[in-house]
Amino acid sequence: MKKILSVILFCFVATLSAQNLSYSIEMSGIASDGDYTPFWHISNRQGIGSLNTRSGYIRAAISGSHKFNNNWSATYGGDILFAENHTSTIIVQQAFADINWKMFTLSLGQKERWSGLSNHRLSTGSLTESGNARPIPQIRIEVPEYWDIFGTNGWFTLRGHLAYGWFTDEHWQKDFVPEDKQRTAGVRYHSKAIHFKIGKQERFPLTFEFGLDMAAQFGGSVYNLFGKKGDNMHHPTRFSDYFKILIPTKGDSQYHGMDQGNIAGNHLGSWSGAITWTDKHWKLRTYYDHAFDDHSQMFWEYGLWTEQLVGIELTLKECNWITAVAVEYFNLKNQGGPIYHDATEMIPDQISCRDRNYNHEWYNGWFNYGMTIGTPLVTSPIYNKDHILSPYNNRVEAFHFGIEGQPIKSLGYRVLLTKSNNWGSYDHPFTDIKENLSGLFELTYSPTWVKNWSATASFAFDNGELYNDNSGAMLTIRKSGIINF
Repeated sequence: MKKILSVILFCFVATLSAQNLSYSIEMSGIASDGDYTPFWHISNRQGIGSLNTRSGYIRAAISGSHKFNNNWSATYGGDILFAENHTSTIIVQQAFADINWKMFTLSLGQKERWSGLSNHRLSTGSLTESGNARPIPQIRIEVPEYWDIFGTNGWFTLRGHLAYGWFTDEHWQKDFVPEDKQRTAGVRYHSKAIHFKIGKQERFPLTFEFGLDMAAQFGGSVYNLFGKKGDNMHHPTRFSDYFKILIPTKGDSQYHGMDQGNIAGNHLGSWSGAITWTDKHWKLRTYYDHAFDDHSQMFWEYGLWTEQLVGIELTLKECNWITAVAVEYFNLKNQGGPIYHDATEMIPDQISCRDRNYNHEWYNGWFNYGMTIGTPLVTSPIYNKDHILSPYNNRVEAFHFGIEGQPIKSLGYRVLLTKSNNWGSYDHPFTDIKENLSGLFELTYSPTWVKNWSATASFAFDNGELYNDNSGAMLTIRKSGIINF
């Protein structure tokens, strides 16, 4: 209730001060046949989805902006859902305020974001933060757009961010996880990124991008450690601990076990790069993501072409029938290899494989409200029938295809097809490889005879051993506009 009142108060204050205020209201419903809602009706939707085969919501959002002068401005937004058969009945999806000064932004609150170098409408998503889970409240300093900080007249630019926040799913975990099983509360969030761009497409069509994204979980409490009821652990969140996470270092006497001998907190991230050729009529982009879950694979110690997403996207600027098409190959099945061994006197070799991507002994893993924060191809724990917050399927290889277009002004479409082979995990291997095929066929109609209304209808399906056979339809009706005072 406090969150809801905060959003209402925030929207009221924003309304009074806004120069430009926009709103949107939408209603959405899903009806499916099978065990679950199909994969592409729940994945990469900022956590707004439900496994329940019958679900729906009403959503209301408001956003505004205020420009003070040429250097200073502010943007803000609030977004709330009233849902049926979701993880919560009332969902505060967004409540944020951004203060902008020149190229810098101070972002406060909970905001939907898309990361990575790929097109989030057609891609399976970034390996660190894909937009698959609900937004995390945070304090974030960023340079959101490429900035010529080096005085090269735009030929060498950078962008990046630094953020600290906190997970808010502890009450959901308490309801979802069995009473005697491991769960967490009060966990802190950290992320940072820096990306560089070489080239100036206004002068030459070829550009290069490369960068690093890192994220971490730290602080908070772990209850029923390793499934032992009443065996609890509390991690420090002193001022100094925020610096230990910023530059990953060993914990002191306030930390436990491996956090003293190794690195404090749960760290993961990805290297990314892209090469883009921009023509007057089309644009071709190839991109690459390499995931790491600790330092062993951060610098490709056990192989370059593993733990990766490789994609190619073609954008056609003058073809309405096909405006963009993407093809991706994803491989997380190796994870460095199946062996982990710390050096001993008898066997002095250190082998730091068996990375267990998106997993962690204490923090359960890289999830929010049961949904994987990274790629949705790693099966989210919300699917686990035993309600244990652990990725039972993170060894995955997949091939993905996406296409979209706008044949006529009022009608657009999108198609996604994903074929995956799934090995389970090193701790919980599947007896046989589980194959899966998931698809989405979506149409969006925006009638020209009525302003700012749209309707999106889609059909999605799963076929295979991973999610079994599911099929379903989804209908979303949306109205948006500008409020004039």
